[in-house]
Amino acid sequence: MAIAETTYADPSALLKLYLHEPESRAMAAWRGKARGALTITHHGRVEMVNGIALAAHRKLIDEHGFDRAMAALDDDIEQGRYVQADLLWRAALNRAAELSREYSRTLGTRSLDVLHVASALELGLKTFISFDSRQQSLVRAVGLKLFVPSN
Repeated sequence: MAIAETTYADPSALLKLYLHEPESRAMAAWRGKARGALTITHHGRVEMVNGIALAAHRKLIDEHGFDRAMAALDDDIEQGRYVQADLLWRAALNRAAELSREYSRTLGTRSLDVLHVASALELGLKTFISFDSRQQSLVRAVGLKLFVPSN
């Protein structure tokens, strides 16, 4: 079981708390047990807001679903279920470039996935939650503990 305070959850994993996706039940079950606030970065928050908006654009949720999901995200932030990370962006971007140079050729990781792993490393977090197989490979390669919630 991953501990919230030492865990970086990829925003696409966190979106499963606000949208109905295949892994939503497992993510919600884990979050219900994990005590404490999860760290999110500014770009992670943007990615979550944009993911909800894209779900509405793609007609995966209606306007009521959009409003509900955004209200739930806002409430989680206001209630302190997330802690906004004070990330040194230059260091995180430099780390991401290094990781891309070293691993993306062989693992096929996307730039945002690399940036999230670099952010976790720069923040000194120990565990990473991801449902993305390429990102999971990078997480393992850099020595972070991978946690994949399951039912």
